[in-house]
Amino acid sequence: MAESFGVDAERYDRARPRYPDALVERIVAASPGPDVLDVGCGTGIEARQFQAAGCTVLGVDPDARMAEFARRTGVEVEVATFEAWDPAGRTFDAVVAGQAWHWVDPEAGAVKAARVLRAGGRLAVFAHAFDPPPPVAEAFATVYRRVVPDSPFDGRPPGQGPAVYQQMFATFADGIREAGGFGDPEQWRFDWEQSYTRDEWLDLLPTTGGLTRLPAATVEEVLEGVGAAIDSMGGAFTMPCTTVAVTAVRTATA
Repeated sequence: MAESFGVDAERYDRARPRYPDALVERIVAASPGPDVLDVGCGTGIEARQFQAAGCTVLGVDPDARMAEFARRTGVEVEVATFEAWDPAGRTFDAVVAGQAWHWVDPEAGAVKAARVLRAGGRLAVFAHAFDPPPPVAEAFATVYRRVVPDSPFDGRPPGQGPAVYQQMFATFADGIREAGGFGDPEQWRFDWEQSYTRDEWLDLLPTTGGLTRLPAATVEEVLEGVGAAIDSMGGAFTMPCTTVAVTAVRTATA
């Protein structure tokens, strides 16, 4: 599934939310220099944000389609999984991963990050957590379970909320501790809001993991049900969002 998102890289880049400027600024300010390695860079969403903040960014992503899109937007990308990627002696001031660290083995990834970070460098892995309004979430779950009854997913919409995501963030932190070479991991939290029209939300949904590998007709059936729910709410909604970063500093000695 990690390599399924490139099926429509243009839609992914257009529809996926950006990261809070305050998060990018805090990572840059807390890193010893401007050289950033972006793990699972995808289409380059966060890479471009770090470039705009004055950083030099190298991306690594396993999906050649996503990498090619990112290159067209001005991001240098090497195609590989992070665990298999060869740094060729290069080191960085920050290693970041946006909506991607859950595709990386949490301990092996932290070990690799420690290997390529300079002393005092920062590892920062972050993700969005959000819950759409109940009518939208319930419509998605109902139609998803009906049209994909044998799916390993339970029909929840993307994000699944801050409470559910806390377990994932705890796993990230445990992996950093077990890897060694880092100070104690911290959590940084950034709260914000995002408004969506019906069309904007339906543009986003096919870029999420539960839908990227389904037949087009099945996806359309899901979107029809969710769209009807949004129509009943007036055609748009605003939802609270949270972006959480798990971050730690590379110590001078492993």
